Amino acid sequence: MDWMRGLAAIIMLNGHVFHSFTRPEDRGGPAYQLTQFIGGMPPAIFLFLLGVTLAFLMESRERQGLPGKLRVLAAVRRAGYLLGIAFLFRLQMFVFGWPHTQVSDLWRVDILNAMGLAVVVMSVLALAPTALRVRLAAMAGLLIAFASPLVSQLKSAGLPAPLAAYIVPDSLAFAFFPWAAFVAFGVSAGSILRLIQRQQMDRFMQWSALAGLILIVVARFCADLPYSLYPSSNFWLDSPWLVFIKLGVMLLIMSAAFLWTEYGAGPGWSWVRQFGTTSLLVYWVHTELVYGRWLYFWKESLTPAQCAAASVGVVLSMLGLSLLRTNWKSVTAWLASLARPFPAEPSRVPGD
Repeated sequence: MDWMRGLAAIIMLNGHVFHSFTRPEDRGGPAYQLTQFIGGMPPAIFLFLLGVTLAFLMESRERQGLPGKLRVLAAVRRAGYLLGIAFLFRLQMFVFGWPHTQVSDLWRVDILNAMGLAVVVMSVLALAPTALRVRLAAMAGLLIAFASPLVSQLKSAGLPAPLAAYIVPDSLAFAFFPWAAFVAFGVSAGSILRLIQRQQMDRFMQWSALAGLILIVVARFCADLPYSLYPSSNFWLDSPWLVFIKLGVMLLIMSAAFLWTEYGAGPGWSWVRQFGTTSLLVYWVHTELVYGRWLYFWKESLTPAQCAAASVGVVLSMLGLSLLRTNWKSVTAWLASLARPFPAEPSRVPGD
């Protein structure tokens, strides 16, 4: 999971660098288009893995024998933490961007807000036993995905802007529809992982890869059909087929990550996995670095080759930050040792 989350973080860094720094005349080129196309995967991966860890939490509380009310409360606490972090993140961006920011920026719905709302809604799944939760979570994901084009029609329904931003699909926000579908599918997958035995993991990953391929092929076929079940639908915004394509890609990535970490790289240190252990910190800091004032002189002024070089620099700097975070105690101990005065040498008496 850490390796998969780390891969998503690296893709995210590259995509955001190109999005912020590429010159306007190069934004129609293949390099920019490719980075933005691939860059659409990290949010889905983060949400999916959040669902997996949420399933682990629910199963753990169930195994401890906690009543349903307390299991739901544990999930709601996780949501409260995410929403609190989301607000602090927006507040920091607002303060650092002053006076060019607006009060409305504080209520922007980012991926952390989407995570918090999705966990609040999915918390009721803690009432179900793990085996039943597999099916209920999958059904919830299907319902959210297929309902998204219909919810898009609420844009003209006069909903208050803050409420609409959390619910109605929008290209500038991470609304519940359709993004929460990935959390639901993650809860289903995480529940399965808790039910299977360790010796069954290889077979489960094989089936996951096969299911991912089938999802991609079938969803792409359905997306190309000349007719639709919906009066209006935007493939890149609210289409359930895009959700299933991304889910299929994630299942393939999950299987590849398991294969690599289990039989390839082994248990040693991995720079990709390192990103996964501190993904929230990397997300927070790089957003200010790339979109804030720190590198303002590069905004929309670099060629694709220069953006690639800048991307490498940002990735390396975030890797250094990640290592600093995970080795903070060792670093502080080393700095403290440097600050301590050296003991004075004993004076020598002539003739000694």
